[in-house]
Amino acid sequence: MYLENSENSQAHNTNQIITKKPLTGGYGGVEDRSTWVSLKLSSKYLQWAQLSFNPVVTFVSLAVILAFVLWAMLLPDQANTEFAHWKSWIGLNFTWLYIGSQDAWAVFILFVYFSKYSNIKLGPDDSQPEYNDASWFSMLFACGVSTGLFFYGVAEPLYHYIGPNRYTADPTLPDNKLAQEAINVTLYHWGLHGWVVYTIVGLILALMAHREGLPLTMKSCFYPLIGDKIFGWPGDLVDILSVIATLFGVCTSLGLGTMQINEGLHLMNSDIPVSTESQLVIIWSITAVATGSVLTGVKYGIRRISEVCFCFGLALMLCVLFLDNTVYLLNLYVQSMGYYFQWLLQIGFHSDAFEQLGPSAGAEDRGRFVPEGFVTTDGPSGWMNSWTIFYWGWWIAWCPFVGMFIAKISVGRTIKEFIAGTMAAPVIYVFMWMIIFGGAGLRMEREAAQNNLCCHNIDMGRVFNLSMNGPSNLISLDDGLCATKDCNSCSNNLLTKTIGDGMTYEDLKKETEMFGKPEWWGKTTVSRNLTRLSCRKTEEMWFDMMMSYGDLGNFLSAFSLVSLILYFVTSSDSGSLVIDCLASNGHPEPPKLQRLIWALIEGLTATALLVAGGKQALTALQAMSIATGLIYTILMCVACLALWRALQVQAGDLDPNGPSFDVDLLDPFFTDPFDQVVSRFSSTSKLFLQFIINLVLTPLTVAKTASRVICVSTFWPVLISLTIFLFMFVFFHLLQLAVEGAWALAWIAYIAFGSGVSIVRTRARNHLNIPGHPIEDLCLSLLLYSSVALQMEISTREGKTQQQLNDQNGEEKINKAFSYSMDSVPAIVISSKASP
Repeated sequence: MYLENSENSQAHNTNQIITKKPLTGGYGGVEDRSTWVSLKLSSKYLQWAQLSFNPVVTFVSLAVILAFVLWAMLLPDQANTEFAHWKSWIGLNFTWLYIGSQDAWAVFILFVYFSKYSNIKLGPDDSQPEYNDASWFSMLFACGVSTGLFFYGVAEPLYHYIGPNRYTADPTLPDNKLAQEAINVTLYHWGLHGWVVYTIVGLILALMAHREGLPLTMKSCFYPLIGDKIFGWPGDLVDILSVIATLFGVCTSLGLGTMQINEGLHLMNSDIPVSTESQLVIIWSITAVATGSVLTGVKYGIRRISEVCFCFGLALMLCVLFLDNTVYLLNLYVQSMGYYFQWLLQIGFHSDAFEQLGPSAGAEDRGRFVPEGFVTTDGPSGWMNSWTIFYWGWWIAWCPFVGMFIAKISVGRTIKEFIAGTMAAPVIYVFMWMIIFGGAGLRMEREAAQNNLCCHNIDMGRVFNLSMNGPSNLISLDDGLCATKDCNSCSNNLLTKTIGDGMTYEDLKKETEMFGKPEWWGKTTVSRNLTRLSCRKTEEMWFDMMMSYGDLGNFLSAFSLVSLILYFVTSSDSGSLVIDCLASNGHPEPPKLQRLIWALIEGLTATALLVAGGKQALTALQAMSIATGLIYTILMCVACLALWRALQVQAGDLDPNGPSFDVDLLDPFFTDPFDQVVSRFSSTSKLFLQFIINLVLTPLTVAKTASRVICVSTFWPVLISLTIFLFMFVFFHLLQLAVEGAWALAWIAYIAFGSGVSIVRTRARNHLNIPGHPIEDLCLSLLLYSSVALQMEISTREGKTQQQLNDQNGEEKINKAFSYSMDSVPAIVISSKASP
């Protein structure tokens, strides 16, 4: 056995690690400087026992995953409460960011689709798609939606139809209009705004991996902005977050979805209990099939299972279309598509601004109409966080997983084909699914209500006891028949009817025995052709819908279970493959032992959470995964800038080797590839020390730069104004201890300070002929003003020529920067002779 450790992937047996792709992109070739550990047993009988991975990403990810899982297992209530608090806090404070960013991304990707860059190929110019259109779409669709189609296909429109929201709060809204709004909100959650997340991540990854030969991992998204620093700790941090979000997302979906499968099996066969033991059998059955699939790779296992589950889902959808009220569903599809596009802008930008303020007051004083029995006509304050923000957080948390997988299978396609395949086609299909199943569910709910089916709270155990003790006794409302102290209106109506019919407790017992379960009485018909879905659990609604189709009910339920399991397998196997790629620096074919290990880790994590903490632990981990969506929302905005810059480079509109600053903004933070950190430690330490000094002395540094790139007379105005703003920022924060609200003045001063720095940076860029944008300058100046000041100071120092700026790179750039004397301000930049 031998262990191989290398900081440079080119320094060891690369054909064991990664096969270099032909470089066709505008960056002219990128050397993979990722950290590797390779483990191979020398015995010919143990050749299968190979490992090849990034130790930093792998071990840190596993440590964080283990810590969170142990917390959720040992203290499920506390973990659930804490994670739910994080999720709620993010939703309440960043609704504007989630809603606004999704809209901005949709506009951005639409612009890319119609731009001149849309004909760029994701791979060599002569490359062809690896998979046909049908296989490609099946895989990306099955990976992208997982089992959510089954879990929410019937349930979500119904919840929007009956649950508290801004539509149901309006008592004057016609019921048909309410039903249409329920469908429209569902389409919004599953439409363009959701899929755009996968499209952006998949597009930039495919561009950088298939055209530039970069590793197929999330860190490669940011190469256009930070270059080789993706091979240092910033890139590893991005991949660590991606591994955690992917594993948590897949595991919670596996655990929670297992409960739905268990409910379906129990409804079909009451001998199969809804229990932890049953759910463990389901988890490991799915894990076993998924492990076999991931071991065979994308071309065989994952591809074929995706094709089968897609065909099964299509067949199921067509069955419901034909067996249900076909004309109604076709009308609803056409109507809903028009309604969606008509109200897309309004619903896409709606953020429940007034609802989140809390209940309004004074409506009657203003002459507003409040119907009798209504305290308010406001929507609930928590609806946006429970639904839309939940969805956007979930879509975004899954973007590393789904985006990477889509990028992996999309080599050879043009950008236009990629966007159409990941935006238009999935949305059209998902809309068909949600409208057909959701529309059928709404129809059943309304017809069930017309047939007096309702959600009673009668205690059937009490009824059975009374039938044993006094079978001939007439039913009476005075016998305490309801589970709670008071019977609800539904229970009163049902019991009043039985009393009017002169029924005894024995008669009622016999009538309830005609149903699969006694508690179904009054909620569904004996034939199951109608069920009041609002009385059922989310996991049961789908199967209640299937059972309504007469003799085919059992078949469709079983067929749904098979399809559901296949979709689970597809998510699990593609998730295992993506995690393995993340942990192994984008290895195109990770060792099979590694694939097995990560597949088992998924199953073990879901099992541990289910056994120790049940649904609470799984929900806690799900909330944690969604909370990471806030980080990825920010990273996605940065990725859009990276994508645009990469497209400009690919088209030749931007020269990646053109003029640039001598020092990168991240240079002071030891962000070089790990094999260079030690060799550059001395110079980087000096940069870090200067960064610390400039936290205080930035006004002086920026003033010196302004005097060089604007005019000498700007030195004192810039110095005085920036010093005042920086002082005010600190002063007003201290004043907050005595004066409430002073912090707002502090941040106004800081924005003014950052704006001043950004103006000088823009002038410095123009002076050095460096491409960029003032908005970019402003964002960087607000985020890293000290680095910006240091960068401008070194790059604009007197005596430097443009040729020197172009020739400097890497360590030479930094060392040369220190070799120049610092005229009159030695405190800002430390002058030192660096070793050659």
